[in-house]
Amino acid sequence: MLALAAGLAAAVALSPFVAGAVAALGWRFPFPRIFDRVAMAALLAALLIASRRLRFVQLLRAGCARPRANFGRFAIGLAVSLGAIAILFALAAAAAPGDRLRPGLALARAATHLPAALVIALIEEAFFRAFLLAGMRTDFGARGALLLSSAFYAIVHLIRSPAHYYLTGYHPAAGAHNLAASAAMLEHPMAAAPAILGLFLLGVALGEAFLLTGNLWMGAGMHAGFVLGAKSWGAFMSGAKAPRWLAGAGPVPLIAAPAAWLAALAICALLPRIARPAAVQES
Repeated sequence: MLALAAGLAAAVALSPFVAGAVAALGWRFPFPRIFDRVAMAALLAALLIASRRLRFVQLLRAGCARPRANFGRFAIGLAVSLGAIAILFALAAAAAPGDRLRPGLALARAATHLPAALVIALIEEAFFRAFLLAGMRTDFGARGALLLSSAFYAIVHLIRSPAHYYLTGYHPAAGAHNLAASAAMLEHPMAAAPAILGLFLLGVALGEAFLLTGNLWMGAGMHAGFVLGAKSWGAFMSGAKAPRWLAGAGPVPLIAAPAAWLAALAICALLPRIARPAAVQES
C-alpha cells in the first residue's frame, strides 16, 4: 500500500512534466495514459527499492517459472476464456438482430489487440497474482489472500479517467485533477457495485488458477482471452444493443453483467478439474 501511494504521489507530481515534454517533442498521447504510465513506472521503482523486504524478485521468479513447460497451461487458460467469451457472444447474437452484428469486424479487432492483450495479461498476472496474491498468502492464508487480492484488483481497475484529453505546455495541477477524476466512480458505490462485483469474481477465477497451478501461466492465458473479448465486444455489437443482463454497464464491457458473473463462477467450478491434476503431478 505504501508503494502504491508513493507511485500515485510521484505520478501526480511528475506526469505534468512528462506531458509537457511529450508535447514539446511533437508526440500526441492522452494525458490519462501518460499519468498511468508514470504511475506504473513509479510503483515499479518503489517495489524495487523495497524488493528485499517484499520478496518482490523472489515471488516473481517463482510465479513466472518454466514458461516453456507451462505453455500447455497457457493454451488451456486461453481456450477456457475464449470459450466463455464465445458463449456470451452467442447469447448476444440470439438477443440482438443478426443483421446488425459484425463478427468479422470483431475478429479483426481481436487480431489487432492480440499483442497488447498478451502484454497486459503477463504484466497484471505478474503483479496481482505472482506478487500480490502469493505475497499475501503468508499472512492471510490462501483463501484470505485470494479474496483480498481480488478486491484490490477490482478497485484498481475502476480507478481510471472518465475521458481522454490532451495537454500542451505545463499544467502543474493536471496530475491531481486526473487522479480525482479517476477515483470519481468510487464516490458512487451503488453505481459501481456491478462492475466491482464482476471484476472481483474475475480476480477470484484468475487467482484460483494461480493457486491450483502454482504459477501465473494458466491465469495469463485466461486473462488474455478476457482482454480480447472486452476489446472486440464493441465491434461485434456495433449497430446492435444487447440487454443489460448480458452487456452490463460501465467502462469495462461485459464485466458488470450477470451473464459475466455466472461465467466467472462456472470457470471457478471448472478449474479444479483441469488444473489440479497438473499441479499434483508436479508435486
